Amino acid sequence: MDSPVMFRALPDEAPLAMPTQSLRRAPKRVGRFASSPRAIGLRRLLVIGPAIALTAFSTREMYRVLAVNGATPLAIFMLALFVALFAWIAVSFTSAIAGFFAVIGGGGRRLLAPGALPSSRTALLMPTYNESPARIMAGLEAIDEELRGLGAGDWFDIFILSDTTNPEVWIEEEKAFLDLRARTGGTDRIFYRHRAKNTARKAGNIAEWVGRFGGAYPQFLILDADSVMRGDTLVSLVRAMEAHPDVGLIQTLPIITGGTTLFARMQQFAGRVYGPVIAHGIAWWHGAEGNYWGHNALIRTRAFAEQAGLPELPGRKPFGGHILSHDFIEAALMRRGGWAIHMMPGLEGSYEESPPSIIDLAVRDRRWCQGNLQHLAVLPARGLHWVSRMHLLTGIGSYITAPLWLLFLLSGILIALQARFVPPDYFPNAGKALFPQWPVIDPVRAMWVFIGTMGLLLVPKVLGMITVMLRRDLRRGCGGFLGLVASLLLETLIAGLMAPVVMLTQSIDVVAILFGRDSGWNAQRRDDGHIPLRDIIRQYRRHTILGLLLGAGAWAVSPYLALWMLPVVLGLALAVPLAALTGRRSLGLALRRMGLLRIPEESRPPEVLRRAGTLLRQAPAAADVFALMHDSAFFAAHRQMLPPGRRPGLDPLNVPLLTGAAKLAEADCPENVWPTLNPAEKMAVLSDARALDRLTTVLGSEASPVPEIAR
Repeated sequence: MDSPVMFRALPDEAPLAMPTQSLRRAPKRVGRFASSPRAIGLRRLLVIGPAIALTAFSTREMYRVLAVNGATPLAIFMLALFVALFAWIAVSFTSAIAGFFAVIGGGGRRLLAPGALPSSRTALLMPTYNESPARIMAGLEAIDEELRGLGAGDWFDIFILSDTTNPEVWIEEEKAFLDLRARTGGTDRIFYRHRAKNTARKAGNIAEWVGRFGGAYPQFLILDADSVMRGDTLVSLVRAMEAHPDVGLIQTLPIITGGTTLFARMQQFAGRVYGPVIAHGIAWWHGAEGNYWGHNALIRTRAFAEQAGLPELPGRKPFGGHILSHDFIEAALMRRGGWAIHMMPGLEGSYEESPPSIIDLAVRDRRWCQGNLQHLAVLPARGLHWVSRMHLLTGIGSYITAPLWLLFLLSGILIALQARFVPPDYFPNAGKALFPQWPVIDPVRAMWVFIGTMGLLLVPKVLGMITVMLRRDLRRGCGGFLGLVASLLLETLIAGLMAPVVMLTQSIDVVAILFGRDSGWNAQRRDDGHIPLRDIIRQYRRHTILGLLLGAGAWAVSPYLALWMLPVVLGLALAVPLAALTGRRSLGLALRRMGLLRIPEESRPPEVLRRAGTLLRQAPAAADVFALMHDSAFFAAHRQMLPPGRRPGLDPLNVPLLTGAAKLAEADCPENVWPTLNPAEKMAVLSDARALDRLTTVLGSEASPVPEIAR
């Protein structure tokens, strides 16, 4: 641990202004970027043109299915839903075709520049909110070791930017930070800051760092709590940005790893096999108008400070207030301000983890859903590039399509009910027709429309499998030919059953948000996906009931309707066992032993992942408040890291601090007083120098009540 006299948790400040951007005023338009791919207009035409043609053809066929002798209002409504949903599928399909050829052509690395070391300093930012400190420090230490091994350690500083509100986790963070410094000797390159108020959540956390320290770093890279990156990947990103002065952001393609539950292993298999085709496709036609996914991306500090200051949206939550899904907006504003936004999916060495269960995914999706629906207020912003608007529409559509699919499904059921129970009008123009008009729905054409739609959904998966087959190392890492095919079939089957469950969950979330229900901000679970059965039943009882009702109703109408509805009915009716089984670690590991759902990073883990896992297993026991009180060096460091105190007459009264201090002052049983404080009171006491002095007296601290370092 650093000497108490010389201890500094942060470097000297280097302020950088980050003005709030206006959505109503457009800056001067910029021309083509030097870093933009050639013939980018033709690339976009080759993706969007065929998608429009496919949508038009399928719409015509669907119209013939629904309205051979004239369209009813219900059929027109269903057709409108079909157009919106099919267009979404068609663009994804044509983009995946482009991605397939880009992958086999070895693309996705065009911006790379030669050079073993960077020539400018980079900050690695780790924003954290009530996450496991041991996990975070293990990943950061593994990254730091890689950089030092390359001789690049002096070019990268690490900042742990805490927004933690859990007092126990806060103490753990500080102790883990001090231990990390001691182990690595990183006193002058590993830093820690805890915000007293986490205004604007993650976006505000980053903006606060830019305003205080951004002037010292030409670029910074944001990591997520489960992110790990190879040292050579970081160096390559920095060298690419240094070589292209018009680039404001470079996004990597993180590979999902570390999954143990069946659900997490499905996610990482799908991401590893299908993900590159999708990512290469969008990178191929997005060009310099790319997107940003919030982490594992290198950002030019000046570009971010000049253009990415987020405004507060007017109105009340959930649509008003601070922007939640900030990354899409930041990329769009930077592109509007004259900076290129690129993706390099061919640059390997970027890793992240997946939620362990479908319930954990739903919790994360609920927050993302609200954030993406907020983008409706940003869509009309002036000066945005049309591709940037497509990114925003994609984010919105990823959640709006769920209720659209549900409405499409219900419309089909209503049409079937209408045909079964409503007597047809054979002579709609009474007195004018010599022959009756028979109500006709073409079942053969309907079957082919269905098969074509499913084909467009499945082709990207097949293309991803082919790209893996073409590389021997990837093929062996995924279990060989038979293992890869079996894994694809298994993942497709389970994902197909879970799709109706996700559809209904997201539909409920969209409705709840539209009615004003805020998602809040909760820490994400990242380990075992086990959830008590009663919680699963409570979460998915509505799904099960709806599935059983749909099945019974469909069978009552027609066995053919029941057969058509079978995938949806099964998925919803089996929601509880699906959630329980896919969240089981034992089942996921059993499939791994069988060679199913494997990825190359499991067979031969990259050194940075292996080292991070080892460091996590070796992490010391978590520190608590009693360890803080009985470790004089730790206590002195904690005092030194405290935020500025309340300014009398200027700042509002801190009610949790007042109540917490009163409880400490009246404590007659010192060893039992700490558990009586609620989390807000604990945070307030640990953040205040005077309250800490009282706490040291009450708990019998071995630390000096008023250490010289804190005066």
